[in-house]
Amino acid sequence: MSDFFSNGWSLYVAGIVIGGLLFCLAMLIIASKRTVMANDNTTGHVWDEDLKEMNNPLPRWWMGLFVITVVFAGVYLAIYPGLGSNAGTLKWSAVGQLEAEQAKARQAMESVYAEFANKTPEQLGKDAKAMAIGERLFVNNCAQCHGADARGSKSFPNLADADWLGGSGAEYIHKTIAEGRTGVMPPMGAAVGSADDVKNVANYVLSLSNSPHNSVAAQLGKAKFGACAACHGATGAGNPALGAPNLTDKVWLHGWGEAAIIKMINEGKTNVMPAQGARFTPEQMKVLTAYVLNLSQRTAPAAQ
Repeated sequence: MSDFFSNGWSLYVAGIVIGGLLFCLAMLIIASKRTVMANDNTTGHVWDEDLKEMNNPLPRWWMGLFVITVVFAGVYLAIYPGLGSNAGTLKWSAVGQLEAEQAKARQAMESVYAEFANKTPEQLGKDAKAMAIGERLFVNNCAQCHGADARGSKSFPNLADADWLGGSGAEYIHKTIAEGRTGVMPPMGAAVGSADDVKNVANYVLSLSNSPHNSVAAQLGKAKFGACAACHGATGAGNPALGAPNLTDKVWLHGWGEAAIIKMINEGKTNVMPAQGARFTPEQMKVLTAYVLNLSQRTAPAAQ
């Protein structure tokens, strides 16, 4: 797309804008000239037997107003962007205005965040004022995926429990918010074996968390689970260093049940938490980290 929007297109857009204004002025000049079309000052058009179209000139106030609008448009385009890539004399941009407003908001909040400067995330979790700010930061920036109550949904982790993939604690939360995280479960169907083998392994996985399952199939799938043990461990307890989930609890991120597990084994999954560091100041990151940490410390893991 960068090749498509070249300087030539900028000139093209500017030409259309300027041409449009000149066309409006030309039409105004043409319309202002009175041309006699009939001796009785009509255009010669008659409707409904006696309704005649008169050939009167445009009112001067209307013409004056039209000229003012064209002049205003010219002045506006000179000081604001509108002629292709020309930035205008004021150098205004939506991005610049946003950054200025953000800087103004940060300056207004400096005294508030100064109160939190010497506190650890754990200490901030006990500060009602800090948690109120953290909640607003979370709702405005994180709730779209994790929900306003932070309990997430399918494929979006529940942050209000103590079940973490990849690590835990304030440092890990801060790093994940700032840099994002990518979780990958490769397709393992071929490594497990046949379709029946995959189904048996799915039932074995269900048995690890005492979830409803086919016990005979689970026994048959135990040996085939070896293909999964490299990441999830021989007992299925997971591996935080690899971000491999604990399969012995009842926390299911991408769906629960035999069908969901079979789909995961066969197709794998790539889940992405985009980096959010650019959205926050260091002070905001500290408070938001404390808020998310506090969520997981005050609620026991939820069974799903």
